Amino acid sequence: MKKLTDFFVWAYNFVRYDIWRITGHELSRSRKLLYNALKTIVLAVRGFISDRLSVQSSALTYSIMFAIIPMIALLISIAKGFGLEGLIESSLQETYIDKMGLTPQIMEFVNRYLATTHEGLFIGVGVAILLWSVLSFFMQVENAFNDIWQVKKSRSIIRQFTTYFSTILLIPVLLALSSGLSLYVSSALSSSFLYSVISPLVRVLVKLAPFVIIWLVFTLLYMAIPNTRVKFVNALIAGVVAGTAFQLFQMLYISGQVNLSRYNAVYGGFAAIPLLLLWIRISCLIILFGAEISYAAQNLHNYDYEKDLKTISVRYRNFLYLYITYLVVRQFEQQKPPLTPEEISTRNSLPIRLVNQLLGKLVDARVLIEVFNEANRSKSYQPAVDINQLTAALVFDRLETNGSELFLSHGNPEMERFWEKTLALREQSKQGTETLLVKDL
Repeated sequence: MKKLTDFFVWAYNFVRYDIWRITGHELSRSRKLLYNALKTIVLAVRGFISDRLSVQSSALTYSIMFAIIPMIALLISIAKGFGLEGLIESSLQETYIDKMGLTPQIMEFVNRYLATTHEGLFIGVGVAILLWSVLSFFMQVENAFNDIWQVKKSRSIIRQFTTYFSTILLIPVLLALSSGLSLYVSSALSSSFLYSVISPLVRVLVKLAPFVIIWLVFTLLYMAIPNTRVKFVNALIAGVVAGTAFQLFQMLYISGQVNLSRYNAVYGGFAAIPLLLLWIRISCLIILFGAEISYAAQNLHNYDYEKDLKTISVRYRNFLYLYITYLVVRQFEQQKPPLTPEEISTRNSLPIRLVNQLLGKLVDARVLIEVFNEANRSKSYQPAVDINQLTAALVFDRLETNGSELFLSHGNPEMERFWEKTLALREQSKQGTETLLVKDL
C-alpha cells in the first residue's frame, strides 16, 4: 500500500513540477515525443478548466441554433454551383440530426429560407442577410478560439469574410471527394481479379473515409479560425484527436438513443429538441478542447520551468536581466545581426516565455530597443545606450527606477526620512560597479 501511495505522490510531483524542468534538448527523440504528448494533455486539460469551455460551449450552442438554417442554406447554395446540392442533405442523414427525424423539418426550413432570400424586394438584401447571419456566427466562434489562443485582436471584417467563406467553400468539395473516392475505389477494384482479396481492406478504407474527412475539416478550422499563425502539424494533431472523439461520440450518442425510451415517454415528440441541444453542446466542447490541444502543442516551450518561474528570486531575475543584456551587447559589438527572442532562448536553453518577459522589461527600462523586421515579421533587440557607456550599475538603475515612485508618502516625515536612507544604502552598494561596462563582463 505504501509503495502505491509513493507511486502516486511521485507521479503527481512529476506531472506538476519535474516534467516542466526537462527540455527537449535533454531527451531522446522517442522520449521527447512521449513527454510532449503528456505535457500537451496536461496543458489542454488545464486550459479546459481555466478558459471555462463549458460556458463557452453553452454560448456557442445558443448561437448555432440561430445560425444552423442560414449555414445549411449557404452550403446548399454553394453546392448547387458544383452540382452537389444532394451531398449536403445526404451528409445530414449520417448524423444524429437525421436519427431524431429532424432532417425533413430542417430541409423544409432551409428551402423556405432560400425562397424568401430570392423572393425579397431586393434579392441582394436577402443574400446580404444570409451572409451576415453566417458571418456573425463565425465571429463568435473566432472570439472563442482567440480566447484560447490568448489573442486580443480579431480580424477585420474584410479578412473575416474572405477567410470564413473560403473555408465554407471547401466543405462541399471535401464531401464530394469523400463520396467520389469511395465510389471510385469500390467500382475500380470490383472488376479486378484481386477483388476477393482486397475487398476487406476496401471496406475498412470506406469506413475510415468519414474519419479522414472530419480530420481534414477540423484541421482546417483550427488553422483558419484563430487570428494567429497555427502550424499545420499542431492543427493536424488537434484535428485527428478532436475529429476522432467527435465521430466516436456521434456513434455512441446515436446508439444510446435506444436506451432513452423513458425520456421519450416523458417528453414525447419534444424530446428531440433537448437531446439535440445536448448533442450540439458536447460537440462544441469537443471542438473547443481540440483548439486547446492545438494551442498547447504549439506553445509547449512557453511552459518550461513554469512553476520555478512563478517563484524566481529577485537576485536570479537580476542576473538574467544582466546576462541577456550582455548577449545583446556582445552581438552588437561583434557587428552581427541582432538577436531574436527565439535565438536567445535556443542558444542558452532558456524558456521563451521568460526571455520575452525579460526583454519586455529591458525595453521598458530603455536598456534595449526593439527592432521589427517587416520582411519576415520578426523582432530583434539592440542596445539602447552606447555600449561604451552601458555599465552594470546603469542597467540595474534603469530597471529599478522604471515605474512610479513617491506616491504613498503623503507627507509622512518618517517614511520620507527612511526613503533617503534607502537611497544612500543603494548608492553605497553601487560603488565599484559604476565603471564596470556590460561588454567587459
